[in-house]
Amino acid sequence: MDAIVKPLRALEARPPEPEAPPTREEAEAAVRTLLRWAGDDPAREGLVDTPRRVAKAFEELFAGYRTKPSDILDRVFEEVAGYGDIVLVRDIPFASHCEHHMIPFTGCAHIAYYPSKGVVGLSKLARVVDAYARRLQTQESLTVQIADTIDEALRPRGVAVMLEAEHLCMSMRGVRKAGSSTVTTQFTGVFKDDPAEQVRFLTLVRGG
Repeated sequence: MDAIVKPLRALEARPPEPEAPPTREEAEAAVRTLLRWAGDDPAREGLVDTPRRVAKAFEELFAGYRTKPSDILDRVFEEVAGYGDIVLVRDIPFASHCEHHMIPFTGCAHIAYYPSKGVVGLSKLARVVDAYARRLQTQESLTVQIADTIDEALRPRGVAVMLEAEHLCMSMRGVRKAGSSTVTTQFTGVFKDDPAEQVRFLTLVRGG
């Protein structure tokens, strides 16, 4: 009996097979359904091509699901003439979508790190931001993901990330408070351990 039960338990423990992604036709049909639910006619002239356009736009807006952010930081330049001070890239624009309402939030990212063995191309930091922003997100998760990826890939002495964004789910619906902004931060290493380093980071971000 045990010889039969054990294989059955092993089968029960297997993770379910990943569900196949919908086809382009299924995605476009879903858009037509939403258009009807919203109260419009997907067959009218102005909306006939909207499902196709939305599906194509989703491929661009959510391209981050097809990107492995750690691969972006796979090349480190070690010949930096002994530079070991802070590296800061500020005002990196990004656009993402709230995972709760699928409504955009936009803003800018500020990223700093203290190199340990080398530096990475500055544009790579912006690409890491895009790789995570082009997914359904919360700003809090986005901030952590950016910091953790840089920390794991570069093994610097510390990473600091700050995001500032306006959420349209707050300005267009709900409380409808346009112009309000949300700020999130994540610190690792020396930035986390030393409040003076956080002050230095924030001062440099503000142009001090």
